[in-house]
Amino acid sequence: MSYIKAGQDANGEDIKLHYTDQGQGAVVVLIHGWPQSHEAWTYQLGELPKHGLRVVAYTRRGFGNSSKPFEGYDYDTLADDLKAVLDTLNLQNVTLVGFSMGGGEVARYMSRHGGARVAKVAFVSSVTPYLLKTDDNPDGVDKSTFDDIQENIAKDRFGFLQTFGKQFYGDGPLSNPVSQAVLDWSFGMAALGSHQATVACGHAFAETDFRQDLAGIKVPALVIHGADDKTVPIKNSADRMSQHLPHATYITYDGAPHGLFITEKDKLNQDLIAFATGADVRAGQNS
Repeated sequence: MSYIKAGQDANGEDIKLHYTDQGQGAVVVLIHGWPQSHEAWTYQLGELPKHGLRVVAYTRRGFGNSSKPFEGYDYDTLADDLKAVLDTLNLQNVTLVGFSMGGGEVARYMSRHGGARVAKVAFVSSVTPYLLKTDDNPDGVDKSTFDDIQENIAKDRFGFLQTFGKQFYGDGPLSNPVSQAVLDWSFGMAALGSHQATVACGHAFAETDFRQDLAGIKVPALVIHGADDKTVPIKNSADRMSQHLPHATYITYDGAPHGLFITEKDKLNQDLIAFATGADVRAGQNS
């Protein structure tokens, strides 16, 4: 397996990020969501390199086969990890694609590191601009929702992950958009994460305000979100992105849940390929 060094932990041990690098051409960097690994991008990794794209995907610290330090799960540190990936591989004119929690890394990287090496950004099912409901963010999600998540993780993390996975893909009594095999695969990815990383990242994506980070983004931007996302509700996230990224192309997928990299893989691949290669994206259209 291939690894990139991203600093050291409190004990002086190297922090290593597991990554894959496939294809040739314009560079796309895929940043996965919580609490999975870069393996979640399996259908994108299998398709995008066929279209003149070099695709790099890495696993966030604390998850998958990356190092699992006890600390470093704030977005400043995670943005620095992303910088280590771009710098180590000397990637230029990159299209950053952040899914869910990964959208926060995109936003924070662009402000913290001045958008170095980046030509375009895409936010897919993203937690941006700011999920937590506060006095100055009345359109956010009530804190009790995130408290429940943390309580369920503390009580039975593996039981939580199984239940969470069903909501993630919109699986229920009347809807089965993915197979049991997909649910099992996703659970296996999530279970590899450390308990501390799962808890700390849960706080990070829920409580971090990205509004100022987004304000400085001037490169072309794409926002994609599922209209039926119950994990990161569209009204609390993507519908508000135009306030902060007025120049972004915004696409909603009708009826799509959170995990649309699986359920809507063909549409997502088409839109990401078009965006990364400079072709026409289906601007503003529901699909």
